[in-house]
Amino acid sequence: MHDYNNLCMNCMREIEDSKAPCPFCDFDHTTIQTAPFLPMRTIVSNRYLVGNLIEHSGDGATYMGWDIEQKTPVNIREFLPDAISMRLEDGKTLEAIDGCQTTFSDCYQSFLDLWRKLARMRGLSALILVIDIVEDNGTAYAISEHMENLTLRDYLLSSQTGYLSWQDARTLFMPVLSTLATLHSVGIIHRGISPTTLIIGKDKKMRISGFSIWQARASWSELNPQLFAGYAAIEQYGFEGQQGPWTDIYAFAAVLYRTLIGSTPLEATSRVTNDKMMVPGKFAEQLPAYVINALINALQILPEDRTRSVEEFRAELSASPTVTVNSSEYMSAHEPINAKYKEQNNQNLSKPLNEKPAKNNSALSVGLKAGLIVGGVTILIFIILWATVLKDNIGLSNDDNTKTSSQEDAQVEVPNFVNRTYSTVISERAYSTNFTFTKKEVYSDTVRKGYIISQSVDAGDDVPVGTEIELVVSLGVERIEFPNVIGMSYSEAEASLTALGFKCSKIERINSSGQPANTVAEVSLTAGETYAKGTSVILQVWTEMYTDTPAGDF
Repeated sequence: MHDYNNLCMNCMREIEDSKAPCPFCDFDHTTIQTAPFLPMRTIVSNRYLVGNLIEHSGDGATYMGWDIEQKTPVNIREFLPDAISMRLEDGKTLEAIDGCQTTFSDCYQSFLDLWRKLARMRGLSALILVIDIVEDNGTAYAISEHMENLTLRDYLLSSQTGYLSWQDARTLFMPVLSTLATLHSVGIIHRGISPTTLIIGKDKKMRISGFSIWQARASWSELNPQLFAGYAAIEQYGFEGQQGPWTDIYAFAAVLYRTLIGSTPLEATSRVTNDKMMVPGKFAEQLPAYVINALINALQILPEDRTRSVEEFRAELSASPTVTVNSSEYMSAHEPINAKYKEQNNQNLSKPLNEKPAKNNSALSVGLKAGLIVGGVTILIFIILWATVLKDNIGLSNDDNTKTSSQEDAQVEVPNFVNRTYSTVISERAYSTNFTFTKKEVYSDTVRKGYIISQSVDAGDDVPVGTEIELVVSLGVERIEFPNVIGMSYSEAEASLTALGFKCSKIERINSSGQPANTVAEVSLTAGETYAKGTSVILQVWTEMYTDTPAGDF
């Protein structure tokens, strides 16, 4: 068998002298790959040649590789949870450490599930193509195309300033959001988005890399967790927070913050007790208000306060009219990005960006406005005293308890409560004095939890003091527990899932083991976990009995 001594184990280019440094990448070929990593020139599944280690994390190691059949460079991702496994004496075979067999088995299945899902995501512009998945040496390997690239971190460090303008960042980041949304729709949460896992190819397009199983991206895992300080959300550190798409949204927004501001965001654990995360003044002046607003919403510490879906985040970054607000009125270069600050300033959120604030160019203008305000307050106090106290003292009380004309005619204008939080509205004394509120809660795919969707009396209407107004308040996206449908017929599973609100699609799975035809073999979501109503689910369905499995099926 060819020993492939003519290939550099770091760049997989042909070289003349295997003992000299590579003339292309300067790799020293006397380098020995130390345990627990596979020795260089190991061949996996009789097809893939293992080269130099690229990187490793809690659940595995990625090597430079070579596809012997196709004669092309590849990346080889080996399932290698070093905290719970060990190599045998042959230096290749992997097995679980005593007492860790169950955890090893669970993580092994998670690894296969993750990479099989990624293998089905062909055609997504911001993903690297997964070519094959094989099992060998007591473990599993995911084979992906190799692409020359820079990490976003290195890309930013090589720039003149260390950060990018919004115009340049927008070109890089926005296409990635579409891919991220698709991943979320099939139940893939990355949990490790950072400047080192987002990469820039020679085509100047950004892609997502660095996928790991969920057990490697949580602090309480039995594996050696890989959490990126400044980019990992608080729920990955524990704090009883449920992980979901919003976990990736936090990380993605943190990376965008780093790209636009030039500094790493504060770690989530430090922000819990003392949140000093802010947008410096010179950047606050340059960035569009709607971008700052999107960052504020996506970087909330508590998951329930955070932007919940990629679609919502993308709309805010695109200044969609349904979510645009005038952030310039409440975003300060000296104020932290936290939920308390946003809540205190939500009264400004209903003003569209295209409505410019009135200019205040002179002390006279300020004084005039102040005088009008004081005068208005004085008149209001007099009216209240007239209606409640003075009428009896100046001989205008009615013995027959009939209302005075001033009481009958007292009218107030209804404000616009839509797009404001219910808690803010009911806490405003002026509103609680003039109106009586009732609350109706409904689920919404487009309006964040706690925000007002509609009101029973139109804004701008004049109504009597004390008028009852019903406020319809969002409960956020309805979440549904996914049932176990494996083994059910496709028609039965589809009907059940559709009734619950899931969107079903079907792919066939070759049946070479005598499984009942047209029954569900595997699904893209996890039974027992909750998902947003409307989430897409892929059902793998057994075909009729087939005795010859095509090569490459996994």
